[in-house]
Amino acid sequence: MSNFKNIGVIGGGAWGTALAQSACLAGCNVTLWAREEDTVNNINQNHVNTAFLKDVPLDQKLTATTSLAEIAKQDAILIVTPAQFVRTVLIDLAPFLKSTSTPLIICAKGIEQTSSKLMTDVIAETIPNATPAILSGPSFASDVAKGLPTAVTLAAKNKALGKELANALSHKALRPYWTDDLIGVQIGGAIKNVLAIAAGIVMGQNLGASAHASLISRGFAELSRFGESYGAKRETMMGLSGLGDLVLTCSSPQSRNMSLGIELGNGKTLDEILASRNSVSEGVYTAAAVVDISRQRNFEMPISEAVEAIVTNKQSVNDAITNLLSRPLKEEI
Repeated sequence: MSNFKNIGVIGGGAWGTALAQSACLAGCNVTLWAREEDTVNNINQNHVNTAFLKDVPLDQKLTATTSLAEIAKQDAILIVTPAQFVRTVLIDLAPFLKSTSTPLIICAKGIEQTSSKLMTDVIAETIPNATPAILSGPSFASDVAKGLPTAVTLAAKNKALGKELANALSHKALRPYWTDDLIGVQIGGAIKNVLAIAAGIVMGQNLGASAHASLISRGFAELSRFGESYGAKRETMMGLSGLGDLVLTCSSPQSRNMSLGIELGNGKTLDEILASRNSVSEGVYTAAAVVDISRQRNFEMPISEAVEAIVTNKQSVNDAITNLLSRPLKEEI
């Protein structure tokens, strides 16, 4: 029998709700934490999250709470807040966490903008000696919540722990593959969000399918370059949490980051786009950290730099595209 029968989920948005629903389908007892009392009441009373996942009826056994103390009692905890809020949530959780052996499974896909640090670094600074894990891969919240077939990567330093967590969270529609490459899994999930904005701009500008394919290919080169600088495994970059997630996020307007890029390509300003949404597009905030890290480590990320320049109003969309296409010719490899 699994040691991880009771699962806590921190984050009442679409992805947090979807993972909570999925854990219920895996036979776990699931408690979801949300900051908004309306969301908690809606889940507990009506078994739906109207604000973030309105079309999916939720398992009646799923319970929601505003108490982090309740979440801290669970056998394993999924952290599903946006990356820029992970540090705050961990600081708030720390006083209630009785054991550092409780796995903290980061499901956010981003790099902290203010510090340019990965989420495992944020865990190490806020809850020293904690047991971190990462869950990432090609997965849309609505697909996972509806029980559509999905494969993801689950990373833990201890492979036995990774295998046990994967077994606890798996069911007939969710297939987690485990790895010990925490760095690589984090990097794939973070960088692909920046590149998805670029893919959306390509679509919004009607630049064609050839440009879209070129963008994904050269974007993957950037993702791999970034991973190599951290010592990530190339197999991870080629896997579900790298290439797999990149292809998904760059190929469907269902992606929040790609849809944001489409609107930028259509001429809307970033402020206009963000004002019309109640969800977070991680790539907007990760772009600055990606550019900062690549410059510190002295390697090129031209597509990511273009996205960062656009979302910070340093360049127009048209100027960024012109600059990319005017770069000196070079060997592909």
